[in-house]
Amino acid sequence: MKTSMNVLFKSMQKDDKKEILKFEIKGAEDVDGEAELFDLSGDIVVISMEVGGDDVCGEINAEFISMQRDSKKTVMKFGIKGDSDDKAAKLYRFAGRNVTLNVAPSQMSIEEFNEPREGIRGKINPDGTVEVEDENQMTLEEAAAAEEDGPPMPDNDDDLPF
Repeated sequence: MKTSMNVLFKSMQKDDKKEILKFEIKGAEDVDGEAELFDLSGDIVVISMEVGGDDVCGEINAEFISMQRDSKKTVMKFGIKGDSDDKAAKLYRFAGRNVTLNVAPSQMSIEEFNEPREGIRGKINPDGTVEVEDENQMTLEEAAAAEEDGPPMPDNDDDLPF
């Protein structure tokens, strides 16, 4: 189910992790599939844009962030991730113009769309200490004991580094 509509490409803003695209549908230009669009809000969708019948950037996986309707217009917000930077650069030229926006549901889940966080998992306690969920993480007590013992001594003189 692909929904095509004539919209105003209102703006494009860069966030620290994604680009936010805003589109407006004026009140008189209501879309036939607007109910389906409300159902897709909050999901991952595949969007594409055409200007004058020419495809602008191909298909892009995007998060359909929100769809807000008032008496004069309907505003749709989409978020695209950093892996689509070259496609986003192509879109920027068309901000402020009327475009044909195609929206279709994606097979991708929101978990697949969101990038995994780097680092180790843990919990910060109220006293400022940290409990780390990594079983390979050395404790302060283990580090102090290892420092007292010093480096391991070789079994015979042939194992010395010199």
